[in-house]
Amino acid sequence: MWPLTGLPAPSAADAASPALVVKIDNTRPAAPQLGLSSADLVVEELVEGGLTRLAALFQSTMPPVAGPVRSVRTTDAGIALPAGGLLVASGGAERVLKALGEAGLTVLSGGGNGLSRDHGRPAPYNVMLDPAEALAGLPAGAGVPTGPYLPWGTPPAGRPVAGADVTFSGAHTSRWTWADGTWRLEDDPAAEGAEFAPTSVLILYVNARDAGYEDPAGNPVPETILVDAGAATLLTAGTAVDGHWSKASLDAPLVLLDADGAPLRVAPGRVWIELVPPGGGVQLR
Repeated sequence: MWPLTGLPAPSAADAASPALVVKIDNTRPAAPQLGLSSADLVVEELVEGGLTRLAALFQSTMPPVAGPVRSVRTTDAGIALPAGGLLVASGGAERVLKALGEAGLTVLSGGGNGLSRDHGRPAPYNVMLDPAEALAGLPAGAGVPTGPYLPWGTPPAGRPVAGADVTFSGAHTSRWTWADGTWRLEDDPAAEGAEFAPTSVLILYVNARDAGYEDPAGNPVPETILVDAGAATLLTAGTAVDGHWSKASLDAPLVLLDADGAPLRVAPGRVWIELVPPGGGVQLR
């Protein structure tokens, strides 16, 4: 099976192909986002100014172009290592790149590596990725996921919900609605036809801390803590299931348990993971 979706893969060789974790801007000035409709899994994380950024994970399908590509955060180690450790970004603070390298990630950034500027877009929202070019320069065996990214299987019965408002800060809320067999993101900044419509939305309530540096505008940069544990809510098939999550190390997969402590399985398919920080919250509808 494909490790990032739990769906059948054509062959074992396909399932062992490299995955790319691409940092994509999630603000209005960066719209439209390209390539998300080809992603297997997307993680949304808090960045400075109360805004969010996406880590889009590609393996089973590679789009012709993805972006706009933005910079890395230390949080990305826990996201990318279980997916094979290939992280694509426009760059990053020196201390962050050093920490990610020490954690075992390969960061593809700068000139080459499939990255180029689209001069029809304003900087810094114009760095775009050609995934095929990025993969062509990799050594054999690089970037292969270490195993199933999530505990795939049949989820337990949940309580019916029509949607959820996932608040990261006063500056950003992601609003989801269940429609036509998938979860739909309201006011989606993706290009028409390039929207990511997940089978499930996995909400993890996480801790965060000051990363110890500021962005060029002087905003403190937060760091989501993923080697941790906390409450979780799985939105699946128009229902919500409460549970708990834990992650023992940066390269370990997520462990999910339901409210009774039994394994919480995620339906095979495409998943959007929300990393909700302290001060944020979720309103189910």
